Amino acid sequence: MLKYNPHLKSKARLLRKNMTDSERKLWSQLRDKQLLGVQFYRQKPIGNYIVDFFAPKAKLVIEVDGSQHKENRQAEKDETRDGFLTGAGLMVLRFNSIEALKRADEVVEVIYRTMVERLK
Repeated sequence: MLKYNPHLKSKARLLRKNMTDSERKLWSQLRDKQLLGVQFYRQKPIGNYIVDFFAPKAKLVIEVDGSQHKENRQAEKDETRDGFLTGAGLMVLRFNSIEALKRADEVVEVIYRTMVERLK
């Protein structure tokens, strides 16, 4: 079990209630163990971060990034965050929100192929 900052629990709940359209679309294809029977969690606290989606069995984190993630300052924060997560043995897949919304099947295919490799 990965440790997390307990102060993030209420923020994670709030984020689950207020998912973006892109997150909602992707969640509809990840929930209920639809991919390879693997459980995903949404808005999951890990360390001092809240990740969009997390599959513990595959040690996989999925992030759906809005346009603000292209800004230099946010990109640096994302790099630090990804470093922490990979240091914890997790793989991070990032998709932009347009991809997740308009090309959800392609995004899910990438996630599926990654999971097949990670579960070997």
